[in-house]
Amino acid sequence: MLKPIYIAGEWKNGRGGVRTSVFPADGSINAEIATAGAEDVEEAVRVAEAAWRNPAWRNSLPHERAAILYKVADLITASAAELSALQTRDNGKPLAETMGLVMSAAGTARYFAAACETMDESLPSQRSREFMTASVHEPIGIVAAITPWNSPIASEMQKIAPALAAGNAVIVKPADATPLAALELAKLFEEAGLPKGLLSVLPGRGSVVGEALAKHPLVRKISFTGGTSTGRHLAHIAADKLIPTSLELGGKSPTIVLEDADIEMAARGVCYGIFSSAGQACIAGARLFVHQKVYQPFMARLLELTRGLKVGHPEHPDTQIGSLISMAHLETVAGFVERARADGGEVLCGGQRITGKTADCDYDAGNFYEPTIIAGLSNSSYVCQEEIFGPVLVVLPFDDEQDLIGQANDSVFGLAAGIWTENFRKGWQLARVLEAGTVWMNTYKKFSISAPFGGFKESGLGREKGRQGILEYMQQKSIYVGLSDQPNPWA
Repeated sequence: MLKPIYIAGEWKNGRGGVRTSVFPADGSINAEIATAGAEDVEEAVRVAEAAWRNPAWRNSLPHERAAILYKVADLITASAAELSALQTRDNGKPLAETMGLVMSAAGTARYFAAACETMDESLPSQRSREFMTASVHEPIGIVAAITPWNSPIASEMQKIAPALAAGNAVIVKPADATPLAALELAKLFEEAGLPKGLLSVLPGRGSVVGEALAKHPLVRKISFTGGTSTGRHLAHIAADKLIPTSLELGGKSPTIVLEDADIEMAARGVCYGIFSSAGQACIAGARLFVHQKVYQPFMARLLELTRGLKVGHPEHPDTQIGSLISMAHLETVAGFVERARADGGEVLCGGQRITGKTADCDYDAGNFYEPTIIAGLSNSSYVCQEEIFGPVLVVLPFDDEQDLIGQANDSVFGLAAGIWTENFRKGWQLARVLEAGTVWMNTYKKFSISAPFGGFKESGLGREKGRQGILEYMQQKSIYVGLSDQPNPWA
């Protein structure tokens, strides 16, 4: 039986053909989905335009929109185990990790519900006795939310929640490989009482559904998380339409271990920063700079930790690293490692696909790759400049901190960075000169929904999360009110 999709508040089969959702860990089928086509995009946009302009929604009070988001947060929490299992089936991440993503989605809904209820407008400083001014924010209209496969439910809620809180309608185009979580979110919003037409979820090919959404004249904002090349293409579309866009794109994040770092803390943090999510994260700490004075002891501990990681079936409770999203992606990752070898790199551990069978996992049936550490390359090498999006770390020793800064910033990307040091002053100064939207000091891959997130350079435009996150989905208006009882002297 085909799984329907959510088109303009109705569950029905899309007109874009059938897509098979598979479990990356063993290739078993999750569902057959009737994906969206261009006609479904047109229907969803047409209904969304009427829905967000409907006075019942457009004039709704903040606490009324917030109530829906609070209800969704409660529904997510109540079904967290089921949603976590579904997310694992969708993209192969371990259950412990997908549970974190599910709870993040619930927290995001609650945060933007509160942000919606407590958002204040302003009265700019008055410069005349003849009039006063007010600055207000209003909805943009229809938002196209295009989301990635590596953290679907969290990424989707980071777009849906602020967009709805701001009074818009949202059409979600989930990643082709991972549509299941977004469809479940649609069910929860429907149960929470979201008016029909304000949310659609249209799985399908990016070249069809994503393109049609982005180019539609009634879509007034594009919010995209994914690869830089696609983001650049969407930015061109947005520029041609003169509409705002938020782009959270790729990364090649540097992690820096200074000579005074706590080696155990740093080694564990670096290991988590690159190998959690099997390295399939835009913020992964993929370039490691280690001071020469601690290079040997640090690398000894890091290699010990890395070799001890449990790579296995993502539904097994002891698994730390699950499968990669697909065999095609695994082959891409393996190709980067072979390129590193050809360029003179030394593979210190890992470096190949995991095969065979154990009592817990049939590795032959899935897409499993060893956590890999490579040395002997320069920062200018191909694998240090290109995003691999897999469990591959390149380590580069340094002894001059000024040269280190130049190397760390020598990248087209600027999404994140990590610093390990016991000297807060030095760490703070280094954090200020690194060209990255997020810098972690003595931790890594920790998030707060209240802190804005986004990138520098080719890692993106705009910010998600934080109180300003809701303003990304609004447009500002100034209103002048005349106070003088005299007519305009010009006439």
